[in-house]
Amino acid sequence: MRYRTAIVAAALSAGVVLPAALDSAQAAPAPASLRVMPLGDSITWGVGSSTGNSYRGDLATQLSSEGHALDFVGTQRNGTMSDPDNEGHSGWRIDQIAGIADSVLAQYRPNVVTLEIGTNDLNQNYQVPTAPDRLRALIDQITTAAPDATVLVGTVIVSTSSTEEANRPGFNRAVPGIVQTEQAAGKHVRLIDMSALTAGDLSDSLHPNDGGYQKMATAFNAGIQAADAAGWINAPVPIGSTGLVRSGISGKCLDVNGGNSANGTAAQIWTCNNTTAQIWTTSSDGTLRALGKCLDISGAATANGSKVAVWDCNGGGNQQWQPYNRGYRNPASGRCLDDPASSTTDGTQVVIWDCNGGANQQWSAP
Repeated sequence: MRYRTAIVAAALSAGVVLPAALDSAQAAPAPASLRVMPLGDSITWGVGSSTGNSYRGDLATQLSSEGHALDFVGTQRNGTMSDPDNEGHSGWRIDQIAGIADSVLAQYRPNVVTLEIGTNDLNQNYQVPTAPDRLRALIDQITTAAPDATVLVGTVIVSTSSTEEANRPGFNRAVPGIVQTEQAAGKHVRLIDMSALTAGDLSDSLHPNDGGYQKMATAFNAGIQAADAAGWINAPVPIGSTGLVRSGISGKCLDVNGGNSANGTAAQIWTCNNTTAQIWTTSSDGTLRALGKCLDISGAATANGSKVAVWDCNGGGNQQWQPYNRGYRNPASGRCLDDPASSTTDGTQVVIWDCNGGANQQWSAP
């Protein structure tokens, strides 16, 4: 189609009158702009790939050659490709991905999610009879958090693990019905059949080799092209949201002490009141901003209990906040934004602490 369009354009510029059928190619819609979140486990991350690019590298090549403007998004980075962002977590099951899905989807708002998950549920023999139910719940979670996204659900690939192979056929048989139910509810969810991969496409018992990843890329690309042709894929919504950051402690919000924008002013919990001291904005550079300043770990400290304040935005690692387990994690320290001792007292300064998933470490996206 791209070549036909180029021929049409050249002919028109030369003043050639074209048949109506050929001239109609001039009006063919441009390929959709894509903000893709590759979501899943170590297969998404790229274990077994010689470059670490997983299926993402070949998929990027295919999509770019087809004319799509493309941005991969996620909190993880792996591979030699120029845009290695992804949301692949080695060893994770469906329930663990569900634990971060709300936060990362709210931060990045992809218009396409490529979902390949379930390998670890099956290989760990983890509550296998209810694994399809967990997958259905995860898809519902994704379509709720990112209602403008098309979700491409890959079947679990072949393995040579006797445990996984005993569980895989039953799980994969359930996936088409899950997708059909989602489609019947009006959701943009599409099945991606990964049965083209064989044991010869594996680098070990669970992970594809480069050839296997190429087959996965081709399958996901076909799904994206079909979704685009069906009109499912709209332009990505703007990244960056603004509003209250609510604590898991009921009624409390992240707040700048006294609404003071001076460097070093404490970030604290306070009863939610919608004042400017509580209006935060997420940014694509990984910062949380209020009153023109960035949420900052004082002195770039990394220890448990290090205090959090606001400071001039400077690009430092102590000002980076990744959505994590329904809260925020600072990657430089490896610790999470924390309301110490689950305090309910207004004015308690927030700190960083070992991530534990407690209500005192849960913070909504703005």
